[in-house]
Amino acid sequence: MKRNETVDSLSGKVDWKPGNMIYPLPVVMVSTGATPDEFNIITIAWTGTICSDPPMCSISVRPGRHSYEILRRTGDFVINLTTRSLSFATDWCGVRSGRDYNKFAEMHLTPGKAAKVRSPIIEESPVNIECRITEIKPLGTHDMFLAEVVNVKADRVLINPRTGAFSLEKADPLAFAHGNYFVLGKRIGKFGFSVEKRRRRK
Repeated sequence: MKRNETVDSLSGKVDWKPGNMIYPLPVVMVSTGATPDEFNIITIAWTGTICSDPPMCSISVRPGRHSYEILRRTGDFVINLTTRSLSFATDWCGVRSGRDYNKFAEMHLTPGKAAKVRSPIIEESPVNIECRITEIKPLGTHDMFLAEVVNVKADRVLINPRTGAFSLEKADPLAFAHGNYFVLGKRIGKFGFSVEKRRRRK
């Protein structure tokens, strides 16, 4: 048994040491930099939605990471959603430093022009979320960058031309859970299906 692990003999539950166990998470590649010579990619799982109106999200970054000072200086970034086909690049960009490598070049990724921010988008990503930093909150090992979403780019093939509905599952998106990468599984329902009235059979 590991340290800080105890077993509740009545419930069969195991008490684990306090930690981040909210899984699965999206795993994203965050692109940064105001000019091509400093463009960089950092892989992040500590990211999430924090507000709907205005649309806001956050990323948490260790101050020692190469992208940290770029983020502070430029004031913006792009969250690029990842896919099964981008899994190798996603992992590689998370274990290599932009101090030592040009990650775009090494992973054969294409920096594209964003609509509202200076940071580049990753053209190979199916969805690019352009973000402008509004606040930086020191928390401990990581600082949280709170940001407003100012534009979203999405591959045309993910948008239903008839209904305008967005179908991200077509991109085979990547998720992260406790040190491992996964892709989405079988769809089991839509939001609200548990209270949806069933149509009467004629």
